[in-house]
Amino acid sequence: MSVKDTLIAKLTDRFAPEYLAVIDQSNSHFGHAGWREGGETHFRVRIATRHFDGISRVAQHRMVMETLDAELKDRVHALAIEVLPVGGDYE
Repeated sequence: MSVKDTLIAKLTDRFAPEYLAVIDQSNSHFGHAGWREGGETHFRVRIATRHFDGISRVAQHRMVMETLDAELKDRVHALAIEVLPVGGDYE
């Protein structure tokens, strides 16, 4: 299973998001710290879920980081997190 697929599976299982996009941005970081041949090192997560209702942005980000802890300690060098409103326009 690819790193991207693992991130999607874990976030879906934990948060049952209304919307989820996991974008591999590794190619944009060629030559930067943490970049490796084959990519899957730099990701952007865009997520909308009721699990974040009433929770501060810091707490939301911590929840995502805790969910992806193993990947962040291994293959993922950088993770950008965008929490979107439930019922929003996601495109």
